[in-house]
Amino acid sequence: MDQTHKRPGAVIILYVLQAFLGVGAVGGGVMLLIDPSGEMMGMPVSVLERSPFDSFMIPGLLLLLIFGILPLVVLYGLVKKPDWQRYAGLGPFKALHPAWTFSLYTGFGQIIWIMVQTYMMNAVSVVHVFYTCIGLLILAVTLLPAVQKYFMLDGRA
Repeated sequence: MDQTHKRPGAVIILYVLQAFLGVGAVGGGVMLLIDPSGEMMGMPVSVLERSPFDSFMIPGLLLLLIFGILPLVVLYGLVKKPDWQRYAGLGPFKALHPAWTFSLYTGFGQIIWIMVQTYMMNAVSVVHVFYTCIGLLILAVTLLPAVQKYFMLDGRA
């Protein structure tokens, strides 16, 4: 493998961040779907008072799909770099593989998810700060020049 295709360490870190977010959200989402009362996770339904939900069923489904399955699909795209050109129109970064763009979207989405969650719960916990940091790290690593260069579609630096 020549140097232009060597996988930078930052790309490996991005893989780990996407995997961590995806696997954790699959676990949390499944637990909330199994027990929409939130008791299994130690979350009382009362934290949803400022939200449009009366149980954790919909938040659990959103968690599972958007922050569980989607980051794992993004991870697949980042690792395998499949031909996803049909998705290139979903972002403004035409010179980069669409998985790179979806990685950015995942980071932004994670931060927004936690901001909405803390607003609805009217509280901030260590878990919220931790997962906001995961979203910020996903953004920061995705935007690193070495990562961008690795995901260039035509080899431009």
